[in-house]
Amino acid sequence: MIIAFTGAGISKQSNIPTFMERPDVREKLFRSYAISNPKEYNKVIKQLKDNMNGAKPNDAHFALAEYNVPIITMNIDGLHTLAGSTPLELHGCLPDDDEMDIAHTLYNKPVLYGDPAPNYQKAYELVDSMSKGDIFLVIGASFHTAIAGDLRSVAKMRGAKIIEIQEDAKNNVRKTLEDLLGKKGEKDG
Repeated sequence: MIIAFTGAGISKQSNIPTFMERPDVREKLFRSYAISNPKEYNKVIKQLKDNMNGAKPNDAHFALAEYNVPIITMNIDGLHTLAGSTPLELHGCLPDDDEMDIAHTLYNKPVLYGDPAPNYQKAYELVDSMSKGDIFLVIGASFHTAIAGDLRSVAKMRGAKIIEIQEDAKNNVRKTLEDLLGKKGEKDG
């Protein structure tokens, strides 16, 4: 079994900036900020959504979908879904267009610092089902959130091999999957 765990690095080559590149945004993704600064928070979420509108999955997203690799993602960009996967989204998603004026009141759109993360338990259970010989494929995910370190630790404890792809996911994910599972039809485009 292979399980992919993805972070912002997989979408960087789809022209979506990482939160590490946008500390001005990251510092506003707290429930307390949304409550005390609703209009400013709504603007930040609209800006995030605008940054992601028009972004397209890159070959890393498509390769995971083509190989039917289960995905746990910290991303809120929706690119895995656009590529054809059904990821377990740890941090939710962005509000729909008609919800932008009430973004500060929404939960799981996205999960904010200070909010419960309803899919964390599912992620732990999925990784805990791994065993010796399985592969935990970490793609573009730093150690900046506790869940990122925790899931690596659980996979290691279960005997899974951890493979990290932190650079050039667009090219390295397909190559890694081909090496592990053999070639599949390449995506046109």
